[in-house]
Amino acid sequence: MDALLTALADPARWRLVNLLAERPRSVGVLAQLAEARQPQTTKHLQTLERAGVVTSQRTGQRRIYALQPAPLRDLAAALSRLADAAGQVGGPGSTHDGLSRQAERLAAEAPGWADGRSFRFLQSLAGHPELVWRHLTEAPLLAGWWTPDDLRVSELVFEARPGGRIVQEYRDAEDADGSDLVAGRAEGVVDDVRPNERLAYRLSPLLPDGGLAFTAHVDLSLRPTDTGTDLDVHWRITDSTVGSADFVAGIEIGFGQSLDRLAATVATHSDSTDSTDDTDTRSTK
Repeated sequence: MDALLTALADPARWRLVNLLAERPRSVGVLAQLAEARQPQTTKHLQTLERAGVVTSQRTGQRRIYALQPAPLRDLAAALSRLADAAGQVGGPGSTHDGLSRQAERLAAEAPGWADGRSFRFLQSLAGHPELVWRHLTEAPLLAGWWTPDDLRVSELVFEARPGGRIVQEYRDAEDADGSDLVAGRAEGVVDDVRPNERLAYRLSPLLPDGGLAFTAHVDLSLRPTDTGTDLDVHWRITDSTVGSADFVAGIEIGFGQSLDRLAATVATHSDSTDSTDDTDTRSTK
């Protein structure tokens, strides 16, 4: 594929490919139609042949070149897959779709533009409330899920007590050594803590200039079920600034991705706990 892309990148070779798409042609005819010298045309055709996009055969004194459609179809399919992935709303690596961001930017005309807006998330988790609570309040466990798919937590403070401090800093997931700029930072405070039942806090993402984008009032309720725990999350926005449009546009997709990661993480820990319990039970018999 790399050789094909390199071969097609040259405008002169692209012109030859278009001429050969009409019919097989000799080097001399191709040079005339492309308004190029024959030695140059021959070199371009040899490059295309090495890339597999044309074939040639000698007929008498002439060498006839023909286009091979299969490599072009493969390239077209690869480009189509890329376009489909990039255009999929909520696809991999996406924390918002372009239309949502554009709409929010148009709406953000004055301070307070998004105040009162609310979001609700419902997530069924395989773990019991005690296990889920640990993933909501213990920083090492929080760091494993508390970002969208394309980000990673680089600094996290979560003091699970009323008045406790919250700091969340995150970077691009591919920035392994932390050499790139910080992708975002949020600061907040814990309002209410009822272990295994309810957690409420305020969290404010910071704008690039250090100012607050908005304040999210987040209320999480845990309810035990026969299969684990139902997590009910309410978001409410206050103090929204004009610069917060992109943040608001990403809430539903971004936090939804985070909850999906939480569900997967809790399920893994729950399975590990069950296996340990089974082993302990067998060892006491």
